[in-house]
Amino acid sequence: MLQQIFSTYKTSFSGLSRETWLLSIVILVNRCGYMAVPFMGLYVTQSLHRPASDAGIIISLFGLGSILGAAAGGKLTDMFGFRPVQIISSLIGGAFFLGFSAVTDFKILCILALFISFFYDAFRPANFTAIAAYASPGKETRSYSLNRLATNTGWAFGISIGGIIASYNYQLLFIVDGVVSMMVGIAIFMFLPAVRGFRKAVKEKMEGIVVLKPWQDPLFVKFLLLTTVFATCFFLMFRVVPVFFKEVWHLNEALIGLILGVNGVIIALFEMVMISKIENKKSAMFYIILGVLVVGFSFACLMLPKFLPVVVALISVVCFTIGEMLSIPFINTIVIKRSNEFNRGQYAAGYTVAWSAAQVIGPTCGFYFAEKFGYNQLWIGITLLLFLCAYGYSLNLRKFA
Repeated sequence: MLQQIFSTYKTSFSGLSRETWLLSIVILVNRCGYMAVPFMGLYVTQSLHRPASDAGIIISLFGLGSILGAAAGGKLTDMFGFRPVQIISSLIGGAFFLGFSAVTDFKILCILALFISFFYDAFRPANFTAIAAYASPGKETRSYSLNRLATNTGWAFGISIGGIIASYNYQLLFIVDGVVSMMVGIAIFMFLPAVRGFRKAVKEKMEGIVVLKPWQDPLFVKFLLLTTVFATCFFLMFRVVPVFFKEVWHLNEALIGLILGVNGVIIALFEMVMISKIENKKSAMFYIILGVLVVGFSFACLMLPKFLPVVVALISVVCFTIGEMLSIPFINTIVIKRSNEFNRGQYAAGYTVAWSAAQVIGPTCGFYFAEKFGYNQLWIGITLLLFLCAYGYSLNLRKFA
């Protein structure tokens, strides 16, 4: 099995440009340093001793900044290029994270959370553009696959180490995150060259062409609304569930980090192999529906008795990860196939905003609901919502097939 995995990776990623590999290494380091975000809720409730609703406010402001940052990042990339946007956003975002580690006043923390996420997510559209620019001709898809692999590997490592650091000192967690972010900006400046004439060539190609906007595509708008519902539930696993593990199941931060880190490890090891086996066997929407149902089941697992909390937590995370691997790659496929070379960025922006909006809606509603009605009622509601979401996707199965 391991030999098959190695062979698949070797075949999939051979022949990519040097810049693509360097960019993926940068993203790997960037995601390793994104370790503090899943522990923000725990930091507010455990270290600052504030109620869970305050944790929801902090995390939701992080989501709001994500929406604004993604939109601004795309515009700034068009104006100044992807390289300076990545460098500046990494440096400033890291500096704000260092500031976050030194502040305990809740109002200031709210402001810092907004600015941190703004600059962190301004990085994303610039990075998306950079991958396309550095990719060798005809190898764009594989370049994005390598980037996703680097992202998930960095996530797995970062969240696992983050849990260990958080169990020792929360402030140190934010300091490490800030330093790593600034290192990413420096690495891009030193090692990744600018691509001359890239934006000019794209503009010349689009002259005289009327491009359909995503909000003028009713079917795609329905798809985005369903995806927003799915993403809202999705983010609870990394925002609300860690607090549940701590407060109800009494797991320590290091163990929580390791359990959640299983998600990234499984994705990094098996997603590419799985996708290569099932791609084109069924429609993309079939796998999306199946994945959403499996994610729903993963939240239902959290209602099981807690006599073996670590085992149940692992079962839930593994099921969640399987559902994620089945759904998200094919949601991306729908976005790509629904768009074309002239409006793909705008469709991708709409998709990014849907996920960013979910970061605002999910934690606030999740923490509030758990505080008022209890975690079991929250898991029941999320499970039912995801099953309804899967049904909504099924209504559009033939239209997207």
